[in-house]
Amino acid sequence: MSYYDIDSILTDAEKVPCKFELDLPDLGYLDNNPSHALKAGTQLALPLWLAEMLALANTGTSEDSRAPVTLNLPEALSERVIGALKADPRSVPLRDRSAHFYGLGTHMLDLFEERELSAILRRTFVTRAADIALHARKAGDDGVGGSSEDFLRGLDEWERSLFRKAHEGTKSTKEWMDKVKKR
Repeated sequence: MSYYDIDSILTDAEKVPCKFELDLPDLGYLDNNPSHALKAGTQLALPLWLAEMLALANTGTSEDSRAPVTLNLPEALSERVIGALKADPRSVPLRDRSAHFYGLGTHMLDLFEERELSAILRRTFVTRAADIALHARKAGDDGVGGSSEDFLRGLDEWERSLFRKAHEGTKSTKEWMDKVKKR
């Protein structure tokens, strides 16, 4: 993705749970306590871009140096959500979990070695893509309306983009076929 990609920027702004491993002076404002240090063991939700930098940072050159923050999987990728996706990927409204669900998932896969999560996200996208293509073919000329509008509410941004592209492809094919028939 490009530096100016709005979806990438919004994905990086998603909050993820973190646990601070060190006492950090003058950072109490992150926990709404500006006059105090941020204590080790404090759990906060930080934007992904900041949490990633802190989790990958190193406190020194010694062997016992560690990152100031431990990063955890966000609520959108919790065991409950993953269990629901395993059962039936079509039944989970991903947009309710995160507007950028797949972007967040792929970013977390860059940080964590989660083979099972990777397989589940891949299976979810493939399964849902078939439904998206079906709805895109059946949508009206404007791409929304009726059941399509209800269907779009549960889609994350990647899926909405896929829907728009599939709908435009179907519409263009129909226009082409009409031109060919007129000849």
